[in-house]
Amino acid sequence: MTRRTVARTLMYVSLIVATVVVLLPPAAVVLTSLKSEREMANGSGALALPDDLLNFSNYATAFQDGRMLAAFANTAVILLLAVGGTVLIGSMTAYAIDRFTFRKKPVVALFLVAALVPGVTTQVATFQIVNSLGMFDSIWAPIVLYMGTDIVSIYIFLQFVRSIPVSLDEAARLDGANAFTIYRRIIFPLLKPAIATVVIVKGITTYNDFYIPFLYMPSEDLGVISTSLFRFKGPFGAHWETVSAGAVLVILPTLIVFLFLQRFIYNGFTKGATR
Repeated sequence: MTRRTVARTLMYVSLIVATVVVLLPPAAVVLTSLKSEREMANGSGALALPDDLLNFSNYATAFQDGRMLAAFANTAVILLLAVGGTVLIGSMTAYAIDRFTFRKKPVVALFLVAALVPGVTTQVATFQIVNSLGMFDSIWAPIVLYMGTDIVSIYIFLQFVRSIPVSLDEAARLDGANAFTIYRRIIFPLLKPAIATVVIVKGITTYNDFYIPFLYMPSEDLGVISTSLFRFKGPFGAHWETVSAGAVLVILPTLIVFLFLQRFIYNGFTKGATR
């Protein structure tokens, strides 16, 4: 009993410590966003309570002067097209790898090699290709780059495709269905858990990415939420209360989506790993 009590106590202590470590930074950002410029000038601590807990003027400043509405619109367009393309390309690739007859091991090995190559090392060539196609400083550059399906998405789809009986394909072929019809009417509808997982994981990654939009969309009119937040370093470089308000506006959508859909993430990875 003593060992069990000590172990349980240590477990709860570690959980409490981990919770505090995780929650302290966002709490400091939220509290800073509610403070006035005078409070920040007086050296108010990051975790000190603001004088007015209902002071949302910093959020209005961040939303208007930071062009957050246009940034959210650009981000939504990029998310919709890039994530949709990832789902289609990834599911088709997984279907082809599992169902078609060809030398699969070299193809899978090439995917793994591509995943191991750091993206930074190929940015010069990638930039030249994007520029030669006339997509530089346009919204299509990040869409095309994000649409390149990563090995994780292919792996998730592949595990689910392997769990679908081949007998369904054979029955459809007896009825005269071709490979695309089988994919569209049988395989794709049965991939809903995998699609939910890929949409959430890829969507959060695309939403939070800063490097690609900053490099390929330098125009202020084409800003996304990450680059719009970065631009606060100019006129609001010393006004941390405004910067914190902009950070909260950026964090909120991701946090809400994750809290409501986290079970799909965990279930998708678990099912894909056990099938």
